Amino acid sequence: MSTARRRCVLRATVCAVAGLGLLILLGTVTPGAPVGILLSILAVSVISYFSRNRSDRLQNELDRTREIAEAAQQALLRPLPAAVGTVGEYLSATHGAKVGGDLYEVLGTPYGLRAVLGDVRGHGLPALGTVAALLGSFREAAHDEPGLDGVLRRMERAFHRHLQTAGSGDPDGLGDEEFVTLLLVELQEDGAVRTVNCGHPWPLRTAPGPDGTVQVRELEPPRLSMPLGMAEPGTEQVPVDQDRLAPGEALLMFTDGAEDARSPEGEPFPLAASVASIVRARQPEPQELVARIRDGLMKHAGGRLPDDVALLVLRRSGTALPPAPPEAPSLLAERP
Repeated sequence: MSTARRRCVLRATVCAVAGLGLLILLGTVTPGAPVGILLSILAVSVISYFSRNRSDRLQNELDRTREIAEAAQQALLRPLPAAVGTVGEYLSATHGAKVGGDLYEVLGTPYGLRAVLGDVRGHGLPALGTVAALLGSFREAAHDEPGLDGVLRRMERAFHRHLQTAGSGDPDGLGDEEFVTLLLVELQEDGAVRTVNCGHPWPLRTAPGPDGTVQVRELEPPRLSMPLGMAEPGTEQVPVDQDRLAPGEALLMFTDGAEDARSPEGEPFPLAASVASIVRARQPEPQELVARIRDGLMKHAGGRLPDDVALLVLRRSGTALPPAPPEAPSLLAERP
């Protein structure tokens, strides 16, 4: 127990005993009562002392758990590069958690800016192992693989290894029914966009129109691949779609929790209409766009989400893409 709380209990005990003494002096207490009252005061004081001590220990454990959760969040969902207006937002359906079954990452690589957005079956803390395996694989493959199809193959193999390690009897619910929808995006400095879609909602595109208003539409209809876990690794062809963003245009990527959020009356959240309303007069900064979508989503759902929601904005700002980190020197380099 902290010193302040200990003093509080002791002072309350002293005050109670002093009050009892005053009542005895005034003669308002019967002769046999003081002993019983004094024992009751001491019993309550002792119980309060140890209850407060246990409460402090539980609070310390809770604070420590929150610190660990914050560290896990920072390791999994790291700050995004701001050079091209990239902003990510995560809304967890699990009360008190800040990470769950959705994932996103944006990296500057030798092949351009590469982003991933994914949705693991289920939500909350049980899905963290899958999220960690996929993000770790993407962060390696995005720098090594020249094509998005190669990045997906690496992530697919990492996912299946994770399932084999977890096993179908895992108490977190991993097993044969586990699957993940993924969206991979590659953005070049000239605005060229390449995408791979594995059963994921297609992103919305915000583009200034000829009359000064901002239009909202989807990219060209994608050729979908199966979600990870729905087929054996390497058995499916990986179609890569291509498009182009003009300076100022942006992509809003999202997980299906955004469209599945329901109002108390059961109405789904009108995501496309909400984005169109936000950008009708002007193209807002990515931070503002994400914040207004988040606020509208939470208001629509009454403050409680049935599933995790991840939002990710990529905007072509006309500035250079963030550079890829320098290659580390090989430990196997030949000596001169």
